[in-house]
Amino acid sequence: MKKLFFAALLTVFALGANAQEKKTEENPNKPVFTVVKENAITSIKDQNRSGTCWAYSTLSFFEAEILKATGKTYDLCESFVANKTYMDRAIQVVRLHGDCQFAQGGSAFDPLYVIQNFGICPEEAMPFPGSLYGDSLNNFNEFFSVMTPYVESVAKSKAKKLSSQWKVGLQGILDAYLGKCPESFTYQGKTYTPKSFAASLGLDWNNYVTFTSYTHHPFWTAFAVEVQDNWRYPLSWNVPIKDLERIIDNAIMNGYTVAWGGDVSEDGFTRQGLAYMYDTKKMENMDGSDMARWLKLSVEKKKNIIDSLGVNVPELTPTQKQRQERFDNWELTDDHGMLIYGIAKDQNGKEYYMVKNSWGETGEYKGIWYMTKNFIIANTMDFMVNKNAVPKDIRKKINI
Repeated sequence: MKKLFFAALLTVFALGANAQEKKTEENPNKPVFTVVKENAITSIKDQNRSGTCWAYSTLSFFEAEILKATGKTYDLCESFVANKTYMDRAIQVVRLHGDCQFAQGGSAFDPLYVIQNFGICPEEAMPFPGSLYGDSLNNFNEFFSVMTPYVESVAKSKAKKLSSQWKVGLQGILDAYLGKCPESFTYQGKTYTPKSFAASLGLDWNNYVTFTSYTHHPFWTAFAVEVQDNWRYPLSWNVPIKDLERIIDNAIMNGYTVAWGGDVSEDGFTRQGLAYMYDTKKMENMDGSDMARWLKLSVEKKKNIIDSLGVNVPELTPTQKQRQERFDNWELTDDHGMLIYGIAKDQNGKEYYMVKNSWGETGEYKGIWYMTKNFIIANTMDFMVNKNAVPKDIRKKINI
């Protein structure tokens, strides 16, 4: 009996020692977040192997808008938006004889355009993503390897006149991989068309505006941001950099979310759910560590170091000049769409935006990213917001 007692006691000590060892191994710089403001959002989705972040992020934005306006939760269908968008994009490519890009990407304006012109349906009214070709989620590898050469062959055709049948053929490809867009469907006991369903959601689809900040166009005017996935050429209001943050903050603090498009290819964007606009020069000059060889490190090693520094990562404060130079030099790119829905601060008082991603429940925070305000403002391409979320002086200035 005594032997059993002492064995149990040793086990307790061993477990305690292991727990203590694990505790000491924890990163002391790991952020501890306190929520300043958090707005309601719908569940995390997974775009998987598809370039449809623009559809997932913007429909998440509209789902949050509906939730705020009506208290109702919807799961809007990304496949419906993609089906309509890729047909329209193909028509543009053919119209321009292939002198523009046919690609998976898009902008926040694309789902809005589809809803305004074609309507929308709930997720359940179309096949689940990937199910038509035996996958559990979207996988556009085969889809686009079939569709892209089809579109390009039509666009580069030597024919003197095209028949309308190329659209019929393309629609067949779209329907085979995404599913047919329903002409009508039943949802919660009621029958809708896509347009009547869009009208039933409780939103004014004319309430949405987009903002950006660059100096190659005059401030307080609207222009189409010159990136390839902005292929419908919607206009964004051009405001000074200080007003980008002011608009986002005003939206969040008044219960609205923001459909954000920007650059997440920077080393400061980690796969663990954090994003910092780190100061390269300060990182290089840090003594007693690998920072002295910063530029020679692999991207993975840089991200590991950024994770280890956590709240103590030295950050740059973005400037108007820096934003413009990075855009003109192809450093600031348009590569991802996400949903900003809250503000939090770490134990040092630094503020972060709480951002919903569309990569499933990945990372430290299960699909949520905490991105410093410096990172967001430095890497914003543009963002969409409800015009009622914009500060009154800015609304007056641009007459919205």
